[in-house]
Amino acid sequence: MVYAIVRAGGRQEKVSVGDLVTLDRLSGAEGSTIELTALLLVDGEKVTSAAQELAKVKVTAEVLGNLRGPKISIQKFKNKTGYKKRQGFRADLTRVKITSIA
Repeated sequence: MVYAIVRAGGRQEKVSVGDLVTLDRLSGAEGSTIELTALLLVDGEKVTSAAQELAKVKVTAEVLGNLRGPKISIQKFKNKTGYKKRQGFRADLTRVKITSIA
């Protein structure tokens, strides 16, 4: 089984060909192809982690679309002072399909 660990959006993801992965928002239109940086490559029993060899590895993905993550509610409250604050957050995400690891 061939898989790679890639860096995407400040995090690391384990991907193989055909996987659907949700990453932080990437620049690129729907249907475009992007290239991800490989940090580790596992090809059967062989593990590649040397920087010179990983520079030759290309992990390509197709952008399926942009979406937004779940709503996160942030509430702060201090007793007896009348202080309360309410805030919400939704992450901007991109869904991609891994097309090749070469």
